[in-house]
Amino acid sequence: MRTRTRLDAATVEPLLAAAVAAPSIHNTQPWRFRLDPDNQALEVHSAPQRTLPLTDPMHRAQYLSVGAAVFNLRLAAVHQGRRPEVRLLPDPRRPGLLATVRLTDPLGADDQPSDPGLYEAIARRHTSRMPFTGRTVPEPIVAEMASAARAAGAHLYTPDIAGTRRLLGLTAVAEARNLAHPDRTAETRTWITAPGADTPYGIPVTALGPPDAAARMPMRDFVGELPALRLPALWFERHVQIALLWTSHDRREDWLRAGQALQYVLLTATAHGLRTSLLHQAMEWPDLRAAALPRQKRCHPHILIRFGYGPAGGPTPRAPGRCAGRPAGPPAPAAGTS
Repeated sequence: MRTRTRLDAATVEPLLAAAVAAPSIHNTQPWRFRLDPDNQALEVHSAPQRTLPLTDPMHRAQYLSVGAAVFNLRLAAVHQGRRPEVRLLPDPRRPGLLATVRLTDPLGADDQPSDPGLYEAIARRHTSRMPFTGRTVPEPIVAEMASAARAAGAHLYTPDIAGTRRLLGLTAVAEARNLAHPDRTAETRTWITAPGADTPYGIPVTALGPPDAAARMPMRDFVGELPALRLPALWFERHVQIALLWTSHDRREDWLRAGQALQYVLLTATAHGLRTSLLHQAMEWPDLRAAALPRQKRCHPHILIRFGYGPAGGPTPRAPGRCAGRPAGPPAPAAGTS
């Protein structure tokens, strides 16, 4: 007879450690966790104090980030031998509750955890803002990344040369708009941290990358009018490989699914020795986001993924995974951070 392990601090700690390793826009880590021991579940809440009102006014990027954390939590549960049962937006009375992950019966002896190697890739995945080599990624790996997106309820569009130029051009236009918007650049700089800064949030200067000497690759300029922080320009790869993640609908639930798909794709790439970075700029302007649509009906793009071979990215800090307990009774407002 199978026995169920109670959700206690020792059980939850590795789950949260995996969850908080997920990527988030500007490393805002916009999630909070609650333990619901009665239902053997972890609740994943939004963190309103860690949002980007100008860059992400609709909170779509925040939902992508939370979805990525949920995917990591699922992988960690399977690694523990537990079955994760995920519900997205489970209670309309609690809009800040974005997902619950209930751990049901243990995996049986005949159950094989899917996607071996993905859990180990969680710790190795870091955004790389450095130039890649330009070596072509084999088609079977790209196909596996696309299959990962579909398995999580999204799609991955890999453009041809002309499509790549068009998407990079839209990203460059968005980058120029951002740099010309003083309030947006100030918001971005708020999340840049100096070496040795005592904060688990934001992007340390050591994790930033250089600009492209040929001005072909529109990497985000985080430093703006602080040239002392800008690295010398380097030559980026001529053969740029990108993929556009999209969903058929554009609801809050779709954003969370897209976030899970994003992390599935990133971990699949990492497991194959690839490096990745995220280009979100064009998604921050409604007209440019609409222009990024591939020629397919009911397609809503969410983020552009750059992938290839190259140097590993530097790690960014993480707040320790803490989990506030929720007592039995009526739903209470979310509190506490992680």
